[in-house]
Amino acid sequence: MFSKSSILFAFLVLSAICVNQVRANPAIAHGYDTLEICLENCAQCKKMLGSWFEGPLCAESCVKYRGRLIPDCEDFASIAPFLNKL
Repeated sequence: MFSKSSILFAFLVLSAICVNQVRANPAIAHGYDTLEICLENCAQCKKMLGSWFEGPLCAESCVKYRGRLIPDCEDFASIAPFLNKL
């Protein structure tokens, strides 16, 4: 049969292979850029709402407030300043 050391070695090799397959990139460990998220959300809202949404005004707001006020396309209160009446 197998010795304890060979079983332990096989377990360690399989564990190392499994650990190497995981490529998680959590925001907590590496941080995230709120300005980038804010600008991406502005672009997404512009795509969703079209001419109803003032994308450049949203982007200016992101830069001015350094991404502290992130717009959510599904939250009227967060995008209200960027909507126009056409």
